[in-house]
Amino acid sequence: MAGMDENLLNDVVAAALAAGADAAEAVGAERRALSITVRNGELEEVEREESRDLGLRVFIGQRQASVSGSDISAEARAKLVARCVAMAKLAPEDPYTGLADPDRLARGQLPDLDLYDPAEPSPTALERKAQVAEEAARAVAKVTNSDGGSASWSTGQWRIVTSAGFSGLHRASLFSLGASAIAGDDGGMETGYDGRSVRWQNDLPEARDIGTEAGRRAVVRLGARKITSTTAPVIFENRLAASLLGPLIGAISGPSIARGTSFLKDKLGQPVFAKGIRLTDDPHRLRGLGSSPFDDEGVANDVIDLIADGVLTTWLLNTSSARQLGLATTGHASRGLAGPPGVGPSNLTLQPGTRSQIELMKDAKAGLLVTSMFGPSLNGNTGDWSVGCSGFWFENGEIAYPVNEITVAGNLIDIYARLVPGADLEIRGSSNAPSILIDALAIAGL
Repeated sequence: MAGMDENLLNDVVAAALAAGADAAEAVGAERRALSITVRNGELEEVEREESRDLGLRVFIGQRQASVSGSDISAEARAKLVARCVAMAKLAPEDPYTGLADPDRLARGQLPDLDLYDPAEPSPTALERKAQVAEEAARAVAKVTNSDGGSASWSTGQWRIVTSAGFSGLHRASLFSLGASAIAGDDGGMETGYDGRSVRWQNDLPEARDIGTEAGRRAVVRLGARKITSTTAPVIFENRLAASLLGPLIGAISGPSIARGTSFLKDKLGQPVFAKGIRLTDDPHRLRGLGSSPFDDEGVANDVIDLIADGVLTTWLLNTSSARQLGLATTGHASRGLAGPPGVGPSNLTLQPGTRSQIELMKDAKAGLLVTSMFGPSLNGNTGDWSVGCSGFWFENGEIAYPVNEITVAGNLIDIYARLVPGADLEIRGSSNAPSILIDALAIAGL
């Protein structure tokens, strides 16, 4: 993919300055994607996508505006520039707006993060992988139906050019494979899913293994019971344990702190987790799903411990929230084509402890192992949190039976303080954690 021309973006920025903008940034994005879904061995859906989009943000004094479009012809670009500048003149003033400070920009040789695999699988190859995954799921004993197998590929690139002289290119590929199985017996039906997404095609697990795991996860849930409400230890399986960190990221993001709407707003430099707990954000992980050589304002980014030895070390800041708080950006700007940047992490990892999931269960003796979560609810001001879930009840450190239709609830300040990470960290996505034990949570059942 040749990529949106850097000269074209430079021309758009120059046109914005000529039209009256004090500063401007242009972003070009291109994407190609192919997705195949099969069900019961038959091709069900093929989706193709090819897109080229252009975004422009301009600044006039302390006013800003942004627009985007998919027509990048010279005539359309001229209209886009004129519209954006006209909008900026009418926008409300924002004392914190503007391009990133020049001394914070990523300069020189950017790190090669190995995010782009040039392999382009054929539709036939993708369909075959999806079929193999689905066949393996359907071959598991007690699997009675399939919710389909899917395989997809995409490649995209994103280039930003600013009037401050920054130009950066970010290019990446993505290969995904998944299967969903339905198991049934006299007691009812249960579903199970397994899937992976990776930057390089050869890093995908075998399609057969993904299908078999999807089938296994459905079958082990058969015979799920409801349980009476109680308070007990809860272990969150490593596949979903990182979900507990989502509210933390929202609570330490600069815009939340600037608005004063965070349950952690008074906790900077304070212990939030137990001693020894470390939460890392690493934008430069090789082949990482959240990796990028610079943030979405062109600011230099690097690995950072958000939690070090249990202590909250930093807010997540982009340029505007940093200015509002009288601080410096931490390189966590995140944005699409249009609109001012928000804030987001890159590759988030809760570092593992020393106990396996089985050892955590033995430590806890009896309690709930959560393997599926849905419908989380959070009060961002207080940290009160609840989530619907299903999983397994364990007794004497061993799985006793599957359970469903339950809710676990607690206050995240309390939960984080008592969280014990297991040893079974797997890097599966951009947010990763080992299994997590909380020694007591309210469990709402019957």
